[in-house]
Amino acid sequence: MAMSATPSSTAVPPDLVAVRPTSWWRLLLGVVLALSVPVVAQLRLLSPIEQTILFLVPVMAASALAAWVHGGKPWLFAAWAALAFWMLFGTEPAGGGSAFSALARGWVTVLAAAFGLVCIANSRASFFPRALAATGLAFALTLFTLLAGQGSVADAGRVISAEMGRRLDVVQAEHAARASLPEVQEFAQRFPGAAAMVEQGEKQLPSITAGAIELFPALLALESLALLALGWTLYHRSSRTRIGPPLGLLCRFRFNDQLIWGVVLGVTLLVLPGLAELRAVGLNVAVFFGALYALRGLGVIAWFLAPGRPAPVLLILAACLAGPVVGVFSVGLGLADTWIDWRGRLRPAT
Repeated sequence: MAMSATPSSTAVPPDLVAVRPTSWWRLLLGVVLALSVPVVAQLRLLSPIEQTILFLVPVMAASALAAWVHGGKPWLFAAWAALAFWMLFGTEPAGGGSAFSALARGWVTVLAAAFGLVCIANSRASFFPRALAATGLAFALTLFTLLAGQGSVADAGRVISAEMGRRLDVVQAEHAARASLPEVQEFAQRFPGAAAMVEQGEKQLPSITAGAIELFPALLALESLALLALGWTLYHRSSRTRIGPPLGLLCRFRFNDQLIWGVVLGVTLLVLPGLAELRAVGLNVAVFFGALYALRGLGVIAWFLAPGRPAPVLLILAACLAGPVVGVFSVGLGLADTWIDWRGRLRPAT
C-alpha cells in the first residue's frame, strides 16, 4: 500500500517504483486474515463491516471497469460486475439486521464506484492516493445523501449502535456456550493462568464495542483502505491488464506531507473547549490520520531493518505482541518523517 515541503516530495512516489508482484503466500495470508474477521471475536467487534467479502468483489469489478476503459476486455468487467451485483443485492445478509446490512452494502457500492471513477480519471496515480481519494469521496457522497433527506446521521448512528450491540451479545453468548463444554472446563482447571487471560479478554469486550461505536467512521475508513489494497492486489494477480503499479513495499510507504494537517485538525477539535460538540469528529479524524502515520512509521522501521525487502517477521511479531507500544512509537516516527525524511537523508549501515 502505499506528497509538500520537503525536497523528497517532488521525486517519483516510492510506490510508483517498479517492484515485483506480491508473493502468493502473502496475498493468500491477507485474504485469510480478511475473511477471518467474522469468526474472531475482537475483529468482529472492531471491524465496521464484518462481512469483508462484500468489499473484494465490487473492488474487482471497479478495477475491471478501469481496465476496460484503458483497453482491457469488456467481458471481464461484465463478469465481475454481475457477480458484485448478485452479492450486494441478490443475496440475503449473512449477519446483522436488515437496516445495517443496507447501510453496509450501500457503503461498499459507493466506495467501489468512487474507486473505479478515481482510477479512470487519474490513471497515472499510484494506489494510495487513489484509495484515499475514493474513500473521501465515498464519505462525502454518503454524508450528502443523509443530509439530503435519505435518513439522518442520528438514524445511522442508532443503526450502528444496535448492530454493534447485537454482535457483542452474539460473541458473549458464544463464549458462554464454549465455557460450558467439559473439555474447556478441564483445560481451565489444568491451566488456570491461560483461563484467567481468556476471562480477562472477555471482560474487555464491552469496552471494545463502545470504542468501536465511537470510532466507527475512522475504523470504516481504515477498513476500506485495507480492503481496497487487497482487492487491488487480487486484481493485478488475476488480470494481465495493468491499471497502475502493484503495491510497494512497506519500507517505501509514504504519502503527501500535507496530510499532516489532518492530524492538526483532529487534535484541534479535540483540545479546544469551544469546539466540544465536535469532539467526536476530532477523535475520528485524529485516529484515522494517526493510523496512517503509524503505518508510515512502521515503513521507516522496516527501511532501517531491511531496506528494499518485505517487512521483517520480527517487526510483524512486535506489532502483534506489543501493539500499543509499537503503535505510539510508530506514530511519532511517522510524524517526524514529515520533516526529517529519514529514508531520504540517511542510509543504513552495510
